[in-house]
Amino acid sequence: MHTKHFVLASAFFMMFSACNNTNPSQETTLKDAVIDNLDTTVNPGQDFFMYANGGWIKKNPIPNEQASWGIGNLVIEENLERLRTISEDAAKANGAQGTPDQKIGDFFTTAMDSSKIEKAGITPLQPYLDKIAAITDTKSLLSTVAQLKVIGSGTLFADFVTQDDMNSEVMTFKLWQGGIGLPEREYYFKNDSATINIRKAYVQYITNILTMSGTDAAKAAQSAKNILALETNLASASRKIEDLRDPHHNYNKIAISALSGISSVIDWTAYLQTLGVKNIDSVIVGQPEFFKALDKTLQTVSIEDWKSYLRFNLISDFAIALPDNYGIASFNFSKLFSGATVRKPRWKRVISSEENAMGELLGQLYVKEYFNETAKQRYSNLVEAIRTAMHDRIANLSWMSDSTKQRAFVKLAAVKKKVGYPDKWKDFSGLTIGKESWVANIVNANSFRYNREMNKLGKPVDRDEWDMYPQTYNAYYNPSNNEIVLPAGIFTVPGFRDEELDDAVVYGYAGASTIGHELTHGFDDEGRQFDAKGNLLSWWTKDDETTFNQRAEVMVKQFNAYEPLPQYHINGKATLGENIADLGGILLGIDAFKKTEQYKKGELMNGLNPMQRYFIGYALGWLGHERDEVLRSGLLTDVHSPAKYRVNGPFADVDEFYTTFNIKQGDAMYIADSARVRIW
Repeated sequence: MHTKHFVLASAFFMMFSACNNTNPSQETTLKDAVIDNLDTTVNPGQDFFMYANGGWIKKNPIPNEQASWGIGNLVIEENLERLRTISEDAAKANGAQGTPDQKIGDFFTTAMDSSKIEKAGITPLQPYLDKIAAITDTKSLLSTVAQLKVIGSGTLFADFVTQDDMNSEVMTFKLWQGGIGLPEREYYFKNDSATINIRKAYVQYITNILTMSGTDAAKAAQSAKNILALETNLASASRKIEDLRDPHHNYNKIAISALSGISSVIDWTAYLQTLGVKNIDSVIVGQPEFFKALDKTLQTVSIEDWKSYLRFNLISDFAIALPDNYGIASFNFSKLFSGATVRKPRWKRVISSEENAMGELLGQLYVKEYFNETAKQRYSNLVEAIRTAMHDRIANLSWMSDSTKQRAFVKLAAVKKKVGYPDKWKDFSGLTIGKESWVANIVNANSFRYNREMNKLGKPVDRDEWDMYPQTYNAYYNPSNNEIVLPAGIFTVPGFRDEELDDAVVYGYAGASTIGHELTHGFDDEGRQFDAKGNLLSWWTKDDETTFNQRAEVMVKQFNAYEPLPQYHINGKATLGENIADLGGILLGIDAFKKTEQYKKGELMNGLNPMQRYFIGYALGWLGHERDEVLRSGLLTDVHSPAKYRVNGPFADVDEFYTTFNIKQGDAMYIADSARVRIW
């Protein structure tokens, strides 16, 4: 919790004298979530992110165990402590077999027993290592790949159950590019010193894992080089991150009987049967050219290299639950992407693993303690305020035809809101958790989740299901369900009860950066291609589509120009959807906030007028800083812009930002009115 001080430098008041239209005698002084974060030595027009957050950043260096440090980390840390209490209490409860207390308590107790884990060594994985060792040909290779996917070790390519983009009432099976161990295809091809070093370290990491697990050192080193070459082949056939954003281009429906056309080496009928795929006669293939290239790779790479590839991936995937030398090797490699210098303590690693295994079961206990009905109602109401603002914005668009507007209204009205936590919880009665080993519990949880997904095939879509846990600090828009999902955790401001937050901060922090952002995703470059029922079906006139794309291209060029690190620009095309959603969320939040009593009264609070507090409240959602390693990795792999540019980038396109903070030509963030992004 921050200690709050409410005294500002006189220069700060002078800076805003021109844009405060209220009487200073009206000022209120209350507990404040944003005032101590400011760095008033920074001109808001030069770098608003650092103006709003720089004070906090200066006082809060990144801890050694963290890759970044900011509000999201603070929420996560607070929730980790809460989940630790829940887990420790469950362990003490000694609950009856099959109860939530038993499952949570036994998972936590078993994973915390380091001496037992060290003594067991790699034995818990031995049955699966034996399967790999028994591979003799492509047929047994593919059968083993399928079996390992069931327990949570995915290789060769990605495949999963999901809604059919063209028919959202139907669950289907997708085949997608994958099979690489580095985070994104560009890591295999960029030739700057940092990326070359990462490739070298990856080969060394593979070597270490194989050697520790019993492979001869010289053989392990050669296998590691061969695995990198194998993955480079897969990466070369993979589409770039920006090309994965076009849903039409990545939708190819193919009958199972015709899959030999994309890969003749794979016996698709046998492979899908091993996975448990049933009740369907066709699948969606995202990138057919990838599978054609995989076909050649399967024929040219030796069986021994494939076995080493599977062995390495299996051990690496379960390194967290194995003896410390495996976990430490995994951490040391991950440092190249995180920059963290110290491994997180065991209990935090265990809670993270426990959430992956049964996060919603933990969430049931979490919301009873930490998210009341009053808070849920506040944010449910805020969704409707943001929805109304979106309706008004669509109605007032000068560039969109009336026919497209009418369809947009239908889609907007149909957006389903899920706030806080599910109305119907998942059933975990079939999940077996015991005290055999941490590995066994992860295997059981992964298999349970996998089978639950497979059982969806051929059944009606459950539109009440959540894909995040209530305690998660995140949110999402699902185009196939046309829904926004807003977990309780995303509304948390560390150190503050919800009732202590004024509307200006809430409308910026939650209304703009979360609710408005997710709602706008339904109308961004990708989401706009889905209709009110969640089907990939065009509802735009051709002229409106053309105009939208022209306006979106302005944003692509704006973000392409940002260079957070030398030689590393933001990918404006890959981040377009998130950038549109950020800008849309800010505009919707402003429109909704202008209808509140706080805005209408215009009273100062700790030296700030309501609209100033709104913008600072939005910036609070991106409070923090990150190591260069994280920033570099994100610029290659993330469809989100770095946090600083999620504030400064869209703010530069918002007219109210200019009037609220007196932004003038010559300021670093100034963009001429005619050059600003104008979409929603």
